[in-house]
Amino acid sequence: MNISTLLIFIPACFALNMAPGPNNLLSINNATQYGFWASCMAGTGRLIAFATMIALAAAGLAVVLETSELVFYAIKILGAAYLFYLSFKLWTAKAQQREASQTKTKNIASLAKQEFLIAAGNPKAILIFTAFLPQFINPAHDVAPQFAVLGVLFLILEMIALAGYALIGLHLRRWFSEPKGKRLFNRICAVLLSGAASILLATRRT
Repeated sequence: MNISTLLIFIPACFALNMAPGPNNLLSINNATQYGFWASCMAGTGRLIAFATMIALAAAGLAVVLETSELVFYAIKILGAAYLFYLSFKLWTAKAQQREASQTKTKNIASLAKQEFLIAAGNPKAILIFTAFLPQFINPAHDVAPQFAVLGVLFLILEMIALAGYALIGLHLRRWFSEPKGKRLFNRICAVLLSGAASILLATRRT
């Protein structure tokens, strides 16, 4: 893999990483409630999900999603249902004034699980890996190491993106520090997550 290919891949990939979506929205929300590092640690859930998807795509197992309409729609419906569930929890959450240090340790595992489930519940993600990454692979050379390099770069850029969104949430935290502000922000996030779920339900296999 030559340098010119990487110079094209990195900005194109980072644009995908930075695109607003359910996981990035969750990073903002987590940072406002639990702090920057808690949000970043929770992001390991999505990294695990994406790493698994990259491995599946590299192994050619993504063809199951491309050919099986039942599997695709089952994952899509489950993913959308989970987003609606999170939206409901955010909308009805009681906004209490509490320190991030009191909740950070207790919530990391559950926050990481949320990130994982949201990422894994989007069947379009693995199709992106199937359609996007192979464009930068030279079939004249060994495919596996090329896929590994691109996959690692994707995950590194994803870490940068989730940290960036967590920083946004950290700054928003000052504006939404009071219970009324927290309630408003939670409900904004609930509406946006519901919108993402609706978009996910409207997606079709291509």
